[in-house]
Amino acid sequence: MLGDLIKKTRGRFIATALSSVLFGLMSVSLVALINEIINGNAQQRSTQFIYFAVLASGGVILQLISKLVSEQLSEQSQSVIRQQVAEQVIGAKLSNLEQLGAAKIKSCLTEHSLNVASFFQSLPNILTNAVIVIGALVYMAWLDWRVFIFALLTLFLGSLGYSLANVKAFKKVTEAASLQDQLFSHFDAITAGAKELKLNKAKRTLFKNQILGQAITLLRERRLQGATIYHIASSWGGFMIFSFIGGALFYLSQTTDINSAKTMSGFALLFLYMLTPLEVMLDAIPRAASAKASANSILKLTTKLDQVTETENLPLTHFSNLTIQSLSHRYYHEQSDEVFSLSPVDLTINQGELIYLVGGNGSGKTTFAKVLCGLYEADQGNIIVDGKHVSINELDNYRQLFSTIFSDYHLFDQLLENNAHALEAQGNQLIRKLNLHHKVQIKDGAFTTQKLSQGQRKRLALVAAYLEDRPFYLFDEWAADQDPVFKDVFYTELLPELIANGKTVFVITHDDKYFHLADRLLRMENGCLTQINNMEEHIPKPPQDTVSVGVKSDSGKALIANNGCSFVKINNAV
Repeated sequence: MLGDLIKKTRGRFIATALSSVLFGLMSVSLVALINEIINGNAQQRSTQFIYFAVLASGGVILQLISKLVSEQLSEQSQSVIRQQVAEQVIGAKLSNLEQLGAAKIKSCLTEHSLNVASFFQSLPNILTNAVIVIGALVYMAWLDWRVFIFALLTLFLGSLGYSLANVKAFKKVTEAASLQDQLFSHFDAITAGAKELKLNKAKRTLFKNQILGQAITLLRERRLQGATIYHIASSWGGFMIFSFIGGALFYLSQTTDINSAKTMSGFALLFLYMLTPLEVMLDAIPRAASAKASANSILKLTTKLDQVTETENLPLTHFSNLTIQSLSHRYYHEQSDEVFSLSPVDLTINQGELIYLVGGNGSGKTTFAKVLCGLYEADQGNIIVDGKHVSINELDNYRQLFSTIFSDYHLFDQLLENNAHALEAQGNQLIRKLNLHHKVQIKDGAFTTQKLSQGQRKRLALVAAYLEDRPFYLFDEWAADQDPVFKDVFYTELLPELIANGKTVFVITHDDKYFHLADRLLRMENGCLTQINNMEEHIPKPPQDTVSVGVKSDSGKALIANNGCSFVKINNAV
């Protein structure tokens, strides 16, 4: 994945690498020039100082360019990763997303992408210091080839120890990357389960200390273990370098070569100058390992996301009849630890129909709804629209027929319509109709607030669905969070209006009071869909009018029964 990222940021990557390499070369040249000035004669120093000024000025300019370009490279790489992951997630099949969960996706978009970007940000330092080390070794070889061989041997032993440590440390870093994904799911639980945690002290303590606390501790331990191994290896490298400096200086002090003083000062300057670059390179290895582990996590996620196939055909915008033939679907039900099967369904839906679907919890109503609107691919069977079969490759075009509000709906902050501004007047009219105008409006194509109750947010989602103006509307328990007034408005006013406008409406509901309003009533039981022909048996009879009767409670307060409702009377006031 890192290679693919480099290709996508090729321009800035090359600019960063080139400026960093040139800066490294100038830095080594400065050290060599300083050694020549120290050991040279007075006649040459005026020219040498001119070279020094040119190299120093050029080095400062190149270092600035390198830092600026590397900052751009870091931001671009993070942007590319996030864009790539987001595109993969948006284009993935819903079943894949539900299996992977939101925590891994969030982790890739935040922590893992940041790790990779941080490595790219440190790339100029790595390249510059690598060039300094290589250039210093070349200058060493020019000064004395025997000491150069000794330097290579020292670097080899140091690198060998570091490589052996890196294998063990990388396992810890990779494990930490996996633990990071798990920790994100616990972070989600802090806010999503806030009510449950506050209402149960024992649960709150267990979650805080054992689940969340242990996850944080384990992640810290794995990261520290990996970093500790790297630091030990780095100390080993430093020990080898100082051993080399001591050995080289001792060897050179024993020689009688006329240039031994120049060689000794050159080696001393080079190795003192090389200490920081070597430390930077050694410290970069853990970051590189972390970036690699994060890149692997991102790659692992994206390879698991099966992409929805898109065709160049125009999306469907209308239909006369929609036929389902022997449609079935199977999926693993985690709560019951078994495979749930949606039995083969045969159903024809005509344009302009109002259909209710009833059934118990877990009977498969929502699963069927997701198969019906193309969010889940059917294992077997056919979907036929106006006599034409809908293939798997055409499911995305087929989905454009539907506007849905599922029980786990998401309400976007703004209208995602091409003509959002033109829809403001219509949207605000609907908001007023749903009695939300005193709390929220549509302004500049966006909702002014979403700080609403669950029922009010669902009404706002209904506004967004209306503005989509699709031919088929599907509502999954929309009225469950509404008070009786708006529940009645929904069934007796809003749905008939949609039908009057030629829309087809499919409602999953438990509100038997309104069954008589449907054109057809379907029932789902254990994944099996049947049609209820005698709807009158399933429509409750209205309650008989009752006479108001005063009844004394145990406390002596009067209870007044009126049409089956009880009220407490205190101080003669109901």
